[in-house]
Amino acid sequence: MATANFLFHGELAEFLARERRGGAFDYACARAATVKHAIESLGVPHTEVGRLLVNSQPATLGRIVREGDAIEVFPHAAAEGEAPWFIADAHLGGLARFLRMLGFDTLYDNAIADREVLELAARERRIVLTRDRELLKCREIARGCFVHALKPEAQLREVAARYSLERHLQPFTLCLHCNLRLEAVERSALAGRVPERIAERYAEFVRCPGCERIYWQGSHWERMREMLGASLAVRIPGA
Repeated sequence: MATANFLFHGELAEFLARERRGGAFDYACARAATVKHAIESLGVPHTEVGRLLVNSQPATLGRIVREGDAIEVFPHAAAEGEAPWFIADAHLGGLARFLRMLGFDTLYDNAIADREVLELAARERRIVLTRDRELLKCREIARGCFVHALKPEAQLREVAARYSLERHLQPFTLCLHCNLRLEAVERSALAGRVPERIAERYAEFVRCPGCERIYWQGSHWERMREMLGASLAVRIPGA
């Protein structure tokens, strides 16, 4: 055994047993345990970890824990770069729908199994969104996010802050059901597809190439636009 001193910063404390929150504590680790193994045995998935310091020096999750180490663990910082691709587990259907509304490629199936989540995430380099901390401890997951909130609007705010989603918004460009990119459709192709009064009132329509659903910027679109803007405190542009 090697006893090290751990200090978890910010929201990471929520994963710990109550008596370990709010300050540093000693913890006896298994022989030759890595920092990853140690923090996950304390309840913190490796996907939630950002910066690591061991004895005040930068370290990686693969470092072996040694007797007397002082380990500081910081939460995942806001990410930058290209627009992220997601896969949401079976309990996050509302969040997946909101992400699709904003134009973020998000796989979701309410019957999807954990093994399929792992395989899709690895093959397509997707970020796993889940409220299952044990799933995020799987070594196959390179990128993941534990969603703390229970309601979809609050979940969206969490994910948006963590991945700087406001930089990549492309609202109302994906099918909410199929996750496919919508295509413009000619008015001549709308006969029998939408009510005549709708076809006469609106000038632009888009179609999902998968399920063939037709979308237009009606009152429902405007309500969704206002709700998303209020949730993220940003102006959501039109399609």
